[in-house]
Amino acid sequence: MGAFVSGDRLDFRAVLESFSSTKIPMPTLKWANAGMVRGREFEHSLRVLDAQYFGEPKLLQRRKRIFIVCDFGGFRSHKILYKPENLLKDIKTIGNIEDKDTKSNRRNSDKTGREIPNIRPFQDRKMRGGAKGRNETLFRNSFGKPNEPFPTLLASNPTMFAYWIDGKEEEGFIRYLTPIECERLMGLPDNYTKYGEDGKIILDSARYKALGNAIALPCVEYIMAGIKEELLTFAQNEQKLE
Repeated sequence: MGAFVSGDRLDFRAVLESFSSTKIPMPTLKWANAGMVRGREFEHSLRVLDAQYFGEPKLLQRRKRIFIVCDFGGFRSHKILYKPENLLKDIKTIGNIEDKDTKSNRRNSDKTGREIPNIRPFQDRKMRGGAKGRNETLFRNSFGKPNEPFPTLLASNPTMFAYWIDGKEEEGFIRYLTPIECERLMGLPDNYTKYGEDGKIILDSARYKALGNAIALPCVEYIMAGIKEELLTFAQNEQKLE
């Protein structure tokens, strides 16, 4: 969403103009989270989608990204991007990660048994900024509530979270998400980023970077499902005319 403010908001206008080859007026204050540009023979719709509201079950990751759907042969982009219903029913359940898979990701670990854990995700960058600036409010706000959605996965460093059992926070520990957990938060299959084109195992650091730069799959599937539906409707209408 930084594209909305980059270059004093002019960069995003340049993006829209590159698609439409026409002048786009600037908003008075800021770009809206949803909008549409329509010409004589085209229609472009834009919308900010947050990954935490897509997929079944929900991905539990806050990830806001700008999506633009362009229709160069009609005026159907808004029908694709602004569908209210949930089109996804079969996203794989986010399962448990084995305890052994997380040992290398821990900062400080204690035995927690096999009970259902409490999870408190937090924003590492905000936490460090609050600590450096001695800003107690910012530091406290970096910690989320138990079991709320994770903050956006970043390419610069893996996300950390606090993990404990039965409300006993002093018996828990802080660790990084594993690459598999990050893949699941993006709606990708397990080990989707584990191997390169040559079949060799990719470093975890490279996997974290790729996933932090990626687009959450359920958001894309939502848009592609809308495109499919519109194409099928168009084909059916053509058959009726024949």
